[in-house]
Amino acid sequence: MNAQDSATASRRITVPATAPTGAPAPDRRRAGTVQAALGVVAFSLTFPATAWGLEGIGPWSLVGLRCVLSAVIAGGCLLALRVPVPPRAHWGGLAVVAGGVVIGFPLLTALALQTSSTAHAAVVVGLLPLTTAAFSALRTGVRPSRTFWTAAIAGAVAVLGFTVQQSGGALSTADLYLFGALLVCAAGYTEGGRLARVMPGWQVIGWALVLCLPLSVAWSAVALAHESFELTAHSTAGLLYAAIGSQFLGLLVWYRGMAAIGIPKASQLQLAQPLLTLFWSLFLLGEELTPAAPLTAVAVLVCIAVTQRARG
Repeated sequence: MNAQDSATASRRITVPATAPTGAPAPDRRRAGTVQAALGVVAFSLTFPATAWGLEGIGPWSLVGLRCVLSAVIAGGCLLALRVPVPPRAHWGGLAVVAGGVVIGFPLLTALALQTSSTAHAAVVVGLLPLTTAAFSALRTGVRPSRTFWTAAIAGAVAVLGFTVQQSGGALSTADLYLFGALLVCAAGYTEGGRLARVMPGWQVIGWALVLCLPLSVAWSAVALAHESFELTAHSTAGLLYAAIGSQFLGLLVWYRGMAAIGIPKASQLQLAQPLLTLFWSLFLLGEELTPAAPLTAVAVLVCIAVTQRARG
């Protein structure tokens, strides 16, 4: 074999088989999907937990205490692991996460749940995946395929139809709170997912919680002076789950999942969240479900399957 043949053979052997530029590895994609799904399961219990908390604690006090508890846990983890303070360039994004998912969404949904059932609130918030995908497209420049958007819109229409049917065609004050919660949460999810690509997901939510700690302490002190506060078994369990399970652990795995598989695809997994919340509402709160729920469940699950297979 001469030198030229050897060089040719070497080129044949060393040509790598790589994935398309920017595509996550299959293992990372699978792990990210599992993490995002775990986040959805954690979030699905948020409304029932909030309903339990409201049995003994006022809405403003509940949200304030929830923020304080989760911020103390997050701050303790950051301090114990000696995590450095994020660069100043990231603090604007962290403020959006704090305003959207630490304060805005919990407060608006708690106010809504004073007059709305958790089942009704769950289907309204079922529009969150489409809202998050739209925010992501505007913020990050990612352009999902037409198939992705068609399936996402179909899922949103199914959820919206269920909501209108349940409410008799009229929107209440609680619905307005819930639609406001959709907007601020989608903004927080989008910014958090973007930051989770450059820093660990748990640090994103951890620093957002710490950023809110001074405000949440003052907020809680004022709220507790003006609202009722009674620690029953339900209100205690609801507060602890909202602070630890939903606010910290749920967001931790959720942001890790979004960083791995992308914001649009992760957001579509949340189409299953209303269905899970309906189950918890039935099992934990004894709320009655209408026959439309199984039909909506089938439609939503089909949309999830399509969006996960479509290129995003």
